[in-house]
Amino acid sequence: MLGYEDLKSAFDELNLQEELVIAHASLKPFGYIHGGAEAVLDAMLASFHSIIMPAFTYKTKITPDVGPPNNGILYGSGKDTNKMAEPFRPDMRADPMMGILPETLRNHPSATRTAHPILSFAGINAGATLFTQTIYEPLDPIGALGQQDGWVVLINVDHTSNTSIHYAEKLAGRKQFTRWALVDNRVVECPNYPGDSMGFQAIEEYLKFDTHRVEIGDGFIQAIPLRRLFNVVYELLRKDPLALLCERRDCERCNAIRGY
Repeated sequence: MLGYEDLKSAFDELNLQEELVIAHASLKPFGYIHGGAEAVLDAMLASFHSIIMPAFTYKTKITPDVGPPNNGILYGSGKDTNKMAEPFRPDMRADPMMGILPETLRNHPSATRTAHPILSFAGINAGATLFTQTIYEPLDPIGALGQQDGWVVLINVDHTSNTSIHYAEKLAGRKQFTRWALVDNRVVECPNYPGDSMGFQAIEEYLKFDTHRVEIGDGFIQAIPLRRLFNVVYELLRKDPLALLCERRDCERCNAIRGY
């Protein structure tokens, strides 16, 4: 059974005590944790200078009947899901598919959350970084972390959960999309929405010499410097504009990038 001291020791092995971190996590491989997700977050707060996590809220999304072409979306397909959409609220729960840790962070008394209706971030000791986000540039907090020599920390997840790759894609000029969300019972346009991430694990072999990894219990923690990640993705897409796309034939966003 893991507890706070085990987790803090593992995080400390990454030697990121003075660093700013964006984290993604699945706690299930750890099994029972004494103190639960709160113990994990406390260990992270004691081991890193500041932390941000995506606190995305997909249930705010609306699919219109018409919109811009080649937008990686099937217009008119939301007749049923649109009825279940909810207006964004600052206290809206982070989507459950992101795991329990972002919601635990969001609920921390010292946490700050951005106001993007789909792609919000929550963080602690990261106010200046978070406030770089706008409706037009939803991933700018990741860029701000990179400028401050920040790191991405992946806890029991691979690069398909690594949102920072989306920011690097945009730097490299990869096509972005438009989505729509409910805010105060009106529909708001959300530009620069990223593509699909299911092909991102292919980046692992290019980052193996830059990755710090610690085994803990039945799980693992790994950390990659954001500047290096951005550079690797940029160079990879410069050489192969179709790199890191998934292979699903029905993936609308990857197919839009391919130009089908």
